[in-house]
Amino acid sequence: MPPRPLALSLGDPGGIGAEIAAQAWTTLRSSGPEFVAVGDARLLEAQGVPTARFDAWPATAAPFGERLPVLDRPGPVEVRIGRADPDQAAAITGWIETAVGLALSGEATGVVTCPIAKAPLYKAGFRFPGHTEFIAELTASAPLDGARGPVMMLTAKDLRVCLVTIHVPLNEVPELVTAERVMRTARVAHEALRRDFGIEHPRLALAGLNPHAGEGGSIGLEEGEILMPAVERLRAEGIQITSPLPPDTMFHDEARTRYDAAICLYHDQGLIPVKTLDFWGGVNATLGLPIIRTSPDHGVGYDIAGKALARPDSLIAAIRLAAEMAERRARA
Repeated sequence: MPPRPLALSLGDPGGIGAEIAAQAWTTLRSSGPEFVAVGDARLLEAQGVPTARFDAWPATAAPFGERLPVLDRPGPVEVRIGRADPDQAAAITGWIETAVGLALSGEATGVVTCPIAKAPLYKAGFRFPGHTEFIAELTASAPLDGARGPVMMLTAKDLRVCLVTIHVPLNEVPELVTAERVMRTARVAHEALRRDFGIEHPRLALAGLNPHAGEGGSIGLEEGEILMPAVERLRAEGIQITSPLPPDTMFHDEARTRYDAAICLYHDQGLIPVKTLDFWGGVNATLGLPIIRTSPDHGVGYDIAGKALARPDSLIAAIRLAAEMAERRARA
């Protein structure tokens, strides 16, 4: 096995993580990118995947095309497929910590995370809003040349969207959309597009908050009072970014040719076009970290877990994107 694969954490044991990881290995075993799973090897073996278990790095394993390498970290309790279980929280977070540690040490080129469910983790005392913030904390002390995230980017086909706010109630969004948050998101996106996506001169498109981007203040004032001052400061820094655009005209085929990433102000503003464009193949990438991190753009799938219904498209796309980003960063 190559010395620097991706590290893939298996996510919630009761969800579809092991199923889609097994399918991803079956698809990628001949062509790569290569990855090592971090989690309970029994979950993958239950999917009929031949594994090469090891309990310490570096791995001494069969070639990736013959067996899936697993840094074996058995969970403490029996897995209940299709069920949320707070007793699995320590295993879930431990797998993430291990995968991130491999990337920070350089033993893995990046991290790909299978989905986790927040509610059972909260019941067990997990204090982070989600995966993204947890990984940001785990990497906070590692050096990073440039603007630090985390910023959530969702990508599908030729569309990339970066979110200023993420999992917050809609009625809290106007208060949270500040000039500072918009500028931070744009700076992180600008630098990540150059470093991790190979775009020398990134073009950013900023979505307005209100219908018709406020229509000159007649349908809302945020565009003029908050967003345009942020745009002017970003342009003064040399960042190419549009004035606030009407969100309903930003995502059709022709419009997407005019920018490299859209800065969206709230969750559904960015997620609806991504999932409409490619429901099965979207990817979540965390920008502004000292490591590469991607994940599939879907949840744990308790309702379909164990029923042979889960599709691996998004995870496969996440693995491929992580490998591409890591290769570009290595060349920088």
